[in-house]
Amino acid sequence: MFFYGFMQRAFQASFFISLIAPMLGLFLILRRQSLMADTLSHVSLAGVALGMLIGTDPTITNIFVVVLIAVALEYLRMLYRSYSEISIAILMSTGMAVALVLMGLNDGGATLSMNQFLFGSIVTINQQQVLMLAILTVIIGSLYVLFRKPMYVLTFDEDTAFTAGLPIKWMSILFNILTGVTIAVVMPIVGALLVSAILILPAAISMRLSKSFNGVIFIGMIIALTGMLSGLVASYEYGTPPGASITLIFIFIFALTVIGKKITLRFKQNQFSKS
Repeated sequence: MFFYGFMQRAFQASFFISLIAPMLGLFLILRRQSLMADTLSHVSLAGVALGMLIGTDPTITNIFVVVLIAVALEYLRMLYRSYSEISIAILMSTGMAVALVLMGLNDGGATLSMNQFLFGSIVTINQQQVLMLAILTVIIGSLYVLFRKPMYVLTFDEDTAFTAGLPIKWMSILFNILTGVTIAVVMPIVGALLVSAILILPAAISMRLSKSFNGVIFIGMIIALTGMLSGLVASYEYGTPPGASITLIFIFIFALTVIGKKITLRFKQNQFSKS
């Protein structure tokens, strides 16, 4: 397995995704925007279909589309401040409609390629995608180190962030763009239908194991790396879609975490009652 070039690239990509996912996923969860990742992944299908229609690299057109949608998402969120789910519903339905129309204009020739983007394929990973993930990891990691405290304030209290003079609008737009670009690059590997789960689940599991902000991200990286590598091995051995395999591994880890926490809590209660 390790002697195949596509598997080597898949493991390299998994390493970079494991570093990115907990950082983005934790902020998405804390900002109550978990569904935003799902929205961007569905909308990104329009970018893929556009690239196939005009005969260019779908990843490039995908990035262009998700950047536009990320900006539009923030505008609609501000427009419907009290009903933020409206913006998600509008953009998700619009993106899917545009993707289906563009696929229809392509005379059905892109069905096989579109399936690879829908469900993911470890065979399709190229060196350019690995390089883009490496660059994204450096950018997101650097921004996290530099702007962790301002993002922390923005996440928990947007009014306080505005009073403190932080550019909350541009910070939100930049965060949306980074999330969208990450989804656009990761989507061919894990699939559009489950890419949001790859971003959200490691942070969600880690929140059960740590109470500190940095602790959640660090443990999330370990969980993400474990799930990604295990899922890729399972995908190679059994011929299953990588996104589905990775997601099921994460669900299994989540179940173990919940059961382990309950057993630990019951053990502590028994010890306390005996004392």
